[in-house]
Amino acid sequence: MKVLMINGSPRVGGNTALALKEMEAAFLRNGVEVETMQIGNKAIRGYIACGTCMKKGQCVFDDAVNEAAPKFESADGLVIASPVYYASANGTLVSFLDRLFYSCRCDKRMKVGASVVVARRGGLSATFDELNKYFTINSMPIASSYYWNSVHGREKGEASGDAEGLQTVRVLAENMSFLMKSIALGKEQIGLPEAEPKEFTHFIR
Repeated sequence: MKVLMINGSPRVGGNTALALKEMEAAFLRNGVEVETMQIGNKAIRGYIACGTCMKKGQCVFDDAVNEAAPKFESADGLVIASPVYYASANGTLVSFLDRLFYSCRCDKRMKVGASVVVARRGGLSATFDELNKYFTINSMPIASSYYWNSVHGREKGEASGDAEGLQTVRVLAENMSFLMKSIALGKEQIGLPEAEPKEFTHFIR
């Protein structure tokens, strides 16, 4: 089992990293391999709908998105973590995810997804919902926990005092490990659901 974790914070070793480290420890206890990419401090272009990836098999902008694509393809699960600034995910992370999910043409069905949000105080639920939409449009089951996957902290390291938040992400990693293993067993014994060809209905004709 392998999980790819995406840290959308520009701060190295900040509260978002602290939350992911808590999850990493739980994954490793369950025998799940973990790789973390920090992309919040990188220069990442936004999605431009050029369609180049359909011909080339990768994004036209050769940056962290193309680096992440094969890691995403080989992973059994994806964790997306973001700090919350204006009741939304970090803009760099959103640009990264828009391009990754569109340009990575791998079969994403039944890869397990989880999002984690970190903030001083508010905007966490809105950001949590925003990030989960990447999973639901790609037939990816979403792992859950005791509570919404949110951790509180402003200054570097403050999240270590949010006992409930850290427990939430630990339980999230435990549940995600179980779900990935269960899906792997299901794939082996009964296979994936048959995929239908996509139907596209445009509302302006």
